[in-house]
Amino acid sequence: MARVMLIEDDPSVREGLRLSLGRHGHEVDVAGTGEEGLRRLHAVPADIVVLDLMLPGLDGFEVCRRIRAGGPTPIVMLTARGDDLDVVSGLEAGADDYVVKPVRPRVLEARIRAVLRRGGQGTAAGGREVHGDLVIDRGSLTVAKGGVPIVLPPLELRLLLELSAAAGQVFSRQQLLESVWDLDFLGDSRLVDACVQRLRTKIEDVPSKPRYVQTARGFGYRFGPL
Repeated sequence: MARVMLIEDDPSVREGLRLSLGRHGHEVDVAGTGEEGLRRLHAVPADIVVLDLMLPGLDGFEVCRRIRAGGPTPIVMLTARGDDLDVVSGLEAGADDYVVKPVRPRVLEARIRAVLRRGGQGTAAGGREVHGDLVIDRGSLTVAKGGVPIVLPPLELRLLLELSAAAGQVFSRQQLLESVWDLDFLGDSRLVDACVQRLRTKIEDVPSKPRYVQTARGFGYRFGPL
């Protein structure tokens, strides 16, 4: 199915998840520390990373930031509790989704499938669109601003494509969870907010005063008007 890099310091959890994911057909590489995980990823890239946040030495937040800085590899983080600060910090560091420990293998497998499915899909096939300084090419799935290409991870690209396909229309967080994340009752609105925040840092001149991805206070988000 996919090559999974599992970074988890607890040997029993690591082995249990390795066996479970392997039974679902995934090829699983494992690491017990963040440093080891980064080395393995550099040697052999993975399709997706499952990352524990509470790691010895280099913690999961920093590992997440380094993976995201190096490319668009999807990341599902594991957190020991549903603590708001941990979840939000992990999402802001670049994670695509999260699963709370103790991990139920079926839940983790479902999240992995959803993240990989999102990364392999485009949205609203079409041609080249110009929105102010921003150029979105739906055919090649590329984005540029002021003539300079912008590299977006799959999730951020899907969010931008979804919003810009209906400029001016307000999308609720729940609508975006269903259309972009492929999640309904499993969804968490913080996934949307964190992804919007990351996207804004890349496409907006002033992220705190967005022209493109705007907040419809109390409702959700819309693309423009500029």
